[in-house]
Amino acid sequence: MVQSTQPAPYGSSTPTTPTTDLHWRDVYDQLETAIKVRHYSPKTLKSYRGRTRQLHAYVQNRPPNSLTTEDVKAFLSFLAVEKQVSASSRNQAFNALLFLFRHVLGKEFGQVESVVRAKRKPYIPVVLSRREVDRLIGALSYPYDLVAKLLYGCGLRLFECLQLRVQDINLEMMILKVHDGKGQKDRTLPLPQSLRTEIELQLEQVAHIRKQDLANGYAGTFLPHAPDAKYTRAAKEPVRQWLFPAKTLTEIADTVEFRRFHLHESHVQKAIKQAVRQIALRKRAGAHTLRHSYASHLLQANYDIRTIQELLGHSDVRTTMIYTHTIPSVTQKDAKSPPDL
Repeated sequence: MVQSTQPAPYGSSTPTTPTTDLHWRDVYDQLETAIKVRHYSPKTLKSYRGRTRQLHAYVQNRPPNSLTTEDVKAFLSFLAVEKQVSASSRNQAFNALLFLFRHVLGKEFGQVESVVRAKRKPYIPVVLSRREVDRLIGALSYPYDLVAKLLYGCGLRLFECLQLRVQDINLEMMILKVHDGKGQKDRTLPLPQSLRTEIELQLEQVAHIRKQDLANGYAGTFLPHAPDAKYTRAAKEPVRQWLFPAKTLTEIADTVEFRRFHLHESHVQKAIKQAVRQIALRKRAGAHTLRHSYASHLLQANYDIRTIQELLGHSDVRTTMIYTHTIPSVTQKDAKSPPDL
């Protein structure tokens, strides 16, 4: 009989007791459980599962409980030398395997210091001028133009923008709330006054789509981590609807339900890339470039680095400091959005 290890409680640094007959199929199941119980993002699950599969192939199907820190060091060296992956990808692999050892295999990782972390090259982000931002947004069609305006106007990450719901928008106070941002952190941001009318029209469009969905008997929107007892009712509530609903419905596997997801990230990225080509922009720009531009333009307007750190949702001010390479100096001011400067 196959025994299974249970993931350590959230926030616990004590690993579970390893089993002697753990199979790789159990590893993948328990990895998914350990990530979901911590409410990590689907991207994290996909990334960690992919790195685990790479390690699985590298050790040639050896029993997972036989793995050691030396195997991880050899695997990371293999990625660097044979696969020639970037430093950031190797560090991502390190983090994935550290999680695997601690929360799935129930093992201590050994001396973490003995595993050499890849040194990343200094990174200076691509930043657009205000004129370039206006040209880029002007080349976008609905609803991608409003998405881009919020990315730049609020400094949002793309997934943060697309996961906004009606309840996250407060037009009375002209603020926006980001829930479960990177690192599961929440924050409040000022909305650009120039976007009030467009956001009001978008909310009306969302209400119209919801009305049509309910009339057609659809099950509402997706609500990750929602309690089963409340799922049916909550998914149909007006405040729970996505600010940027998908154009088509998604069929739920093994059911006859159809639910509406939010606009897909790849559609936004594709639209922005097409706009970049259309305006012949001489920079490599994507959705995240608008967030970089938001931060740099605030610094350019002499905003305090700590204020910008909070607006961006960075845990470490050193992450925010990369934007100091794009401007001369900063002083403190009350926070505003770049379109309102």
